[in-house]
Amino acid sequence: MSEATESISEGIHLVTDNVDKYYDQAIGLGIEYAPKFIMAIVTLFIGFWIINRVVMLMQKALFAQNVDEPLVYFLSKLLSAGLKALLLISVASMIGIETASFIAAFGAAGLAIGLALQGSLANFAGGVLILFFKPYRVGDLIEAQGHLGVVKEIQIFNTILTSPQNRRIVIPNGAMSNGSIENYSSEGLLRVDLTVGVAYDADLQKTKQVLEAILASDQRVVEDPGFTVAVSELGDSSVNLVVRPFVKVDDYWDVYFDVTEKMKLALDEAGISIPFPQRDVHLIKADA
Repeated sequence: MSEATESISEGIHLVTDNVDKYYDQAIGLGIEYAPKFIMAIVTLFIGFWIINRVVMLMQKALFAQNVDEPLVYFLSKLLSAGLKALLLISVASMIGIETASFIAAFGAAGLAIGLALQGSLANFAGGVLILFFKPYRVGDLIEAQGHLGVVKEIQIFNTILTSPQNRRIVIPNGAMSNGSIENYSSEGLLRVDLTVGVAYDADLQKTKQVLEAILASDQRVVEDPGFTVAVSELGDSSVNLVVRPFVKVDDYWDVYFDVTEKMKLALDEAGISIPFPQRDVHLIKADA
């Protein structure tokens, strides 16, 4: 047998030995990892099913507590994403993938993002608290952070108001959740505070009757609680009376302007004067 033939024969035997070796290794790996892959796939499907059920149960519980729909769906997506991430990490560890480095990387990334977005995260947390505890709702007239307006929209990060001048006001929810809020609509009624002054020589009983008649004839003034007409101050040039009817929130400004006008007309008709500040000036002639 020639040297060339022997060399070819040795090469064939070497290739055959390597193939057998790799085949045996593949069989061994298959026997070792096949059950893990099967178990991982089964765990993955069962885990996704359980996560969907948990999210659905949470949605039902939140809806039963009358939590706003946007917040329910946002929390549902957040819970679903978190549970699925944990499931994928668990499945990866089942098939032998080292997950410690992934967890460390995710933790470092989360810390960096949290530091970079701490203001936005504060607004996000404030939005969740507002949507959950509901200190105000869409359509309420509120005063907060130095602004007065009607709530048009409650977003995750901001609250949108429309001012009486029809201006759009955007207030971060972090400030809203940590500051004082005056809600004019929550009780359903508002008290209109008016003050009128009459002369010192005016008949107070008659004056009160005139003012009470104005309020009693106005159907927008609610009967419970009743209105108040009372002397509040003995001023420098007038006796001041407070006029305080309760009205629905939507009627506040109409009643305010209408009653102010009616008081002036009714007092004039009854002959009751509304004095204005006066000052007497005495001139003293100096001796020549």
